[in-house]
Amino acid sequence: MEKKNVKISWLHPDKSQDLSLPMYQSELAAGMDVEAAIEKPYSLDPGEIHLFATGLQMAIPPGYEIQVRPRSGLAVKHGVTVINSPGTIDADYRGEIRVALINLSNAPFVVNRGDRIAQLVLAPVVQAQLQLVTELDETGRGAGGFGHTGL
Repeated sequence: MEKKNVKISWLHPDKSQDLSLPMYQSELAAGMDVEAAIEKPYSLDPGEIHLFATGLQMAIPPGYEIQVRPRSGLAVKHGVTVINSPGTIDADYRGEIRVALINLSNAPFVVNRGDRIAQLVLAPVVQAQLQLVTELDETGRGAGGFGHTGL
């Protein structure tokens, strides 16, 4: 598996000793779990969206992005997911990495300091070079949209 160096730093190193850097939980994992860097427990109410701090910033290499994805256990067991999944962190962003969670369940969900709240996936990026044309090539599908093939 290819490895790529990504620079990462704590925004407040003196306040982050009890937190872990994002880490892969298994040898072939695609995503690194990232923790909540919140001061006190936060109760995420049903239907609520909240932006959680991680206390981290990264220098993502050009030609890559970090995708912010839900943790499957939080989504399946508790109905808590990343609202803009997958979120994208661009290579030129240097601010704090934050995770927007939504509680889709019927019960409050408490997020504690150090809870693993999302996965970060390093992914290559290809930018489109747009060509304005007067018509597009025909395909068998054509303009068939949502549900055009049936159930």
